[in-house]
Amino acid sequence: MPIAPPGALRRLIDDVGPVDAIGVEERVAKYATRSIKKKSKLFGLKLAVSMIDLTTLEGKDTPGKIASLCRKAITPHEGMDVPSTAAVCVYPAMVKHAKKHVTGTTVKVASVATAFPSGQAPLKTRIAEVRAAVGDGADEIDMVINRGAFLAGELALVQDEIAQVVEACGDATLKVIFEASELETYDNIRAASFLAMRVLRPGDFIKTSTGKTSANATLGNNQVMIEAIRDFYLDTGVAISMKPAGGIRTAKQALHFLIAIKETLGDAWLHHSRYRFGASALLNDLLRQIEKERTGAYQAPYVFSDATEGY
Repeated sequence: MPIAPPGALRRLIDDVGPVDAIGVEERVAKYATRSIKKKSKLFGLKLAVSMIDLTTLEGKDTPGKIASLCRKAITPHEGMDVPSTAAVCVYPAMVKHAKKHVTGTTVKVASVATAFPSGQAPLKTRIAEVRAAVGDGADEIDMVINRGAFLAGELALVQDEIAQVVEACGDATLKVIFEASELETYDNIRAASFLAMRVLRPGDFIKTSTGKTSANATLGNNQVMIEAIRDFYLDTGVAISMKPAGGIRTAKQALHFLIAIKETLGDAWLHHSRYRFGASALLNDLLRQIEKERTGAYQAPYVFSDATEGY
């Protein structure tokens, strides 16, 4: 059972408005009932490919593994008419290896930072990690917030740390990870969204999860966050981007998330500059579905196997 939020967090929730949890669940349940025609489905599948941050975050990552990941990101499948993925996402130590393989292409290099996935390290260490990743060529930084500080009501501390990471990023895009399952309630997720957005720049992202906990991106927490983005945009004119990550493994799931975006934020967010999927296994399932739409038959999974298998 989540405990009652401390005073500062309670005041923020009151300020940005609480979430109708039942309403959210009813709304996202309807996304799975939408009928998508063949032409629109193929468009959505290819769009989802273009939105993927193809990810490996394992202790056994090697330069060779990163090279294979980059090749897959640039050309998801030889001979197939599909776009490159938006980015590859790697640990800071692997940024320089990824950068040399994607330079000259549209694929960006994203790097997790700030003591990913726990966020439990001194701020000086976390900032140094961001600067090192940017210095090695990272185009994007995925930072984790200090969830303990947030839940304890130390909101000024959390917001100040995000602001310092924004500064350390320089020209690199920032994605702020909440680890939504650890925030415990939709009210807390909405509050964290506003807390971050108030110090982010247009084009920066808020992100659901690290992919390292048992519960990751859901249509529910995605919905709470994109509604916060909508409300913030209507209030300020600042367009913040969104990245669900972890647990999105099938093309069917990805299409449901895209329906949520279209119906909540509109076509302006149906672009990789404003929406991403943090994923690895998702790409191959999208490729299988695209080929099925083209030929009418499913290919065996091994046809699309590659170095990302098992990530």
